[in-house]
Amino acid sequence: MAELRAVKESCKGRILKVIVEACNFTLEEKIALCRVVSISGADFIKTSTGFGAGGATVEDVRLLREHVSPDVRVKAAGGIRTFEQAQTMLEAGADRIGASALVALAK
Repeated sequence: MAELRAVKESCKGRILKVIVEACNFTLEEKIALCRVVSISGADFIKTSTGFGAGGATVEDVRLLREHVSPDVRVKAAGGIRTFEQAQTMLEAGADRIGASALVALAK
């Protein structure tokens, strides 16, 4: 936690997103990560890099939204390939979507 606080301090007002790669953690570990990210002062908690074994899930987005402080935003990223998937993530509590695959669909 001290490390994240130091990183946040070094951001000097810039946005800090903490990627948790949720697919690698148990339910209890995800909840603990939410506490750490909330206390650290980070601006976002992000579900995944998109390069791990699993991407964003609706269940993880709901869990993160439920357990982070209200001032921490949730970014769903990894495996979101359709507008419908993106909409579902937003409905589950995501504040931001990371979905490079959607750029091609928008053209």
